[in-house]
Amino acid sequence: MSGQFILRVVSDFAAAHSLREYPGDCQHLHGHNWKVEVEVAAGELDKLGMVIDFKKIKRVTQEVTARLDHSYLNELKPFDRINPTAENIAHTIFGELSVELNSERTHIEAVTVWETERASARYSET
Repeated sequence: MSGQFILRVVSDFAAAHSLREYPGDCQHLHGHNWKVEVEVAAGELDKLGMVIDFKKIKRVTQEVTARLDHSYLNELKPFDRINPTAENIAHTIFGELSVELNSERTHIEAVTVWETERASARYSET
């Protein structure tokens, strides 16, 4: 089995949500300062000795999270029809980043969304 390089970038956004049909306090409107960790992987480096430029990962991640920042997630697609759980947020961000960052050599390895300093959800397809 060959090795793999994994780059990790951390971003954040602030947003409110409420969990539909949740039997507890989280059914009510509340907010979080969400932290997003993005992992990009490649089995080989480019001619410069990089997986991908950190600047590109940061820029694309900030573009994706900017539409979530200072919003009520329940009003945004796809969270207007699915619950804006940490799991669904991680899955959604993963999909959006994959469109922009996946290539023949690189792919999104995982996206972890931290709801608090002690609670996160990670989505990966490997």
